Amino acid sequence: MKVIASTLRKGNIVDLDGKLYVILSAENIHPGKGTPVTQVDMRRISDGVKVSQRYKTTDQVERAHVEDRDFQFLYSDGDGHHFMNMETYDQVTVPADVVGDQSAYLQPDMKVKLSVHEGTPVAIELPQRTVLEVVETEPTVKGQTASSSYKPAVLSNGVRTMVPPHIATGTRIVVMTADGSYVERAKD
Repeated sequence: MKVIASTLRKGNIVDLDGKLYVILSAENIHPGKGTPVTQVDMRRISDGVKVSQRYKTTDQVERAHVEDRDFQFLYSDGDGHHFMNMETYDQVTVPADVVGDQSAYLQPDMKVKLSVHEGTPVAIELPQRTVLEVVETEPTVKGQTASSSYKPAVLSNGVRTMVPPHIATGTRIVVMTADGSYVERAKD
């Protein structure tokens, strides 16, 4: 299916010269003079090579036929990450390079969307937010009440992030899975 380059988004799968690529980032650039372009960074699924490509926003790009299916995360081991199809209960193993650095946010029983091309998982989409516990952070300094002052913290998955001063060790917080940024205190 052909689509114009300006509609490409992160996570889309495109077919270039018979090879599949997953889009890591797509940015539409409109210079003051000249033709608007779409800058696309992508990774070749077969061998993991990263490629940057620039298209005119009106260029046609071949999108691969991919099915998005709901899966449940089970566990990780040396073979990769194991997921279960929510409809058929079939298990599938996804290689670590497909999941990438998002693996830090995988939690048992988490519902994810896997993009499957001809029976092979090629991309994963995690929920936008997840709840994690702060395992290490600096104590609050008295008088430090400015809302803009954030302090470093380590989460239960090992990821470092910045949290507001009122967050203490042991607090459960909501973070964005895309970049690990703090959203709010968990409501549980």
